[in-house]
Amino acid sequence: MKTMKTVVLLLSALLMGAATWGTAHADEEHKVVIQISTNDPMTQKIVLNNAVNLQKAFGAGNVEIEIVAYGPGLSLLTKANSQSTRVKSLAVDDDITFSACNNTMKKMAKKMGKKPVLTEGVTIVPSGAHRIIQLQEKGWSYLRP
Repeated sequence: MKTMKTVVLLLSALLMGAATWGTAHADEEHKVVIQISTNDPMTQKIVLNNAVNLQKAFGAGNVEIEIVAYGPGLSLLTKANSQSTRVKSLAVDDDITFSACNNTMKKMAKKMGKKPVLTEGVTIVPSGAHRIIQLQEKGWSYLRP
């Protein structure tokens, strides 16, 4: 009987701790870098959905999000992409940082004769892969759908 009470008390304490863990950490600031390196429209949409869902889960003021695009994934950040309006809205209104790889842009310019036109709100970084590593070394969580 005494053992049963101890088990019940321990389980109750664990459940209470689990229930409050999410709220206890909701006020902490989180930093997440999301990689996009594919031109697959479904994956690109998932990247944007992940960013929005993280803002909802942590609270917009409690999470800093940077989406880094390189290689074929750079297409997400161009005006020609079907998600261009959404990218602009997330960058301007929802404070999500979008970083375009300049190495990729140079290669695209060499192939096509001109650099791609980026969506408003997108910044250019020297190297997408390097940017991701820099953020991870600063403690950012990494997500690649």
